[in-house]
Amino acid sequence: MSVTLTSKIDQFALTAASVAPKTTPIGGVVVIQEIFGITEHIADICNVFADAGYHAIAPSLFDRIEPGFHAGHDQDGIQKGIGAVMKSPWPQVISDIQAAIDALPKPVYVTGFCYGGAAAWMAAAACKDVKAAACFYGRLIANLLDHKPKAPTMLHYGVHDASIPAENVESVRLAAPDSPLYLYDAGHGFCRGGSSDYNAAARELALERTLNWFARWR
Repeated sequence: MSVTLTSKIDQFALTAASVAPKTTPIGGVVVIQEIFGITEHIADICNVFADAGYHAIAPSLFDRIEPGFHAGHDQDGIQKGIGAVMKSPWPQVISDIQAAIDALPKPVYVTGFCYGGAAAWMAAAACKDVKAAACFYGRLIANLLDHKPKAPTMLHYGVHDASIPAENVESVRLAAPDSPLYLYDAGHGFCRGGSSDYNAAARELALERTLNWFARWR
């Protein structure tokens, strides 16, 4: 199901994927996209949280650039996604995420993957009503360490992630000593089916830890 959110920073109406549980929700989860837009992977993650009893919303953060933004997983798609990131300043992204938070039943949690992992970090630092966050392989987090999460934040990384050097992960660990940080025997994008680095065992464990983390702060 698609819904429309209004970002307060510029009154822009952005679309979002919305998946409600079959019973009364126990809370809400904002699921933040990779650079590729609202893909089947992001829809699948929304379904995971809905099955666990949460109402999940995934805002389409690049709608200003292209309505229904979508980029492929090839080099052209990656460059398109990177270009969209460069055109999306953090205050705008935070406002869009806040719109998703405001549309969900409380308590609200935030999670995200790759670019979305960094956006989840920023949401934990700057958005209101975030109960807890979980960041999956967010390469850009190491550049955002001056933005300290105000909500409890969990971090997930792959040991074999060629795009995130070990020193990057260590800098995050040192900057956020109270944040649980887990390393998996996997590469980048290990939660995304179809990825060459997809790792079912790592995905299952990371999502289980995330659900337990959110339940802890309910």
